Amino acid sequence: MKYSTKVSDAVHILAFIQLNSTGSLSSDSIAKSMHTNPGCVRQLMSALRKAGLLSSIKGHPWPSLAKEPSSTTLLDVYKAVEGDKPLLHLDTHTNPECGVGVHIQLSLQDYFDQIQKTAEEEMRHITLQDILDRYQEKISGK
Repeated sequence: MKYSTKVSDAVHILAFIQLNSTGSLSSDSIAKSMHTNPGCVRQLMSALRKAGLLSSIKGHPWPSLAKEPSSTTLLDVYKAVEGDKPLLHLDTHTNPECGVGVHIQLSLQDYFDQIQKTAEEEMRHITLQDILDRYQEKISGK
């Protein structure tokens, strides 16, 4: 089962740009930090740009944050790269003739919706600055 790391990767990109403003910010440089390919970085950067979280000019390797880190929330990043995709997914490939197969999914949907709402509310209160501050704590050994 594959799961998405888009939010984590998008935060990585934003943090890399904020923390390395004097170094190379090409998609190649960022991709090396993420152990991925530059195309993946460009796709995420495009989504961040469309969401108003990143400023860049195509063909120029000097992107910058479009807003202060304290004004960008984890929910902003999540919505930018995942859109309306939920965190949890139902298995829609159950046997339609099995009562459990049908009704357990319907029962779970209410809880999954509640979890989504709670998670989004939490993400609304976590800023990129909070994440950068935690990063600084981690590298300083606190």
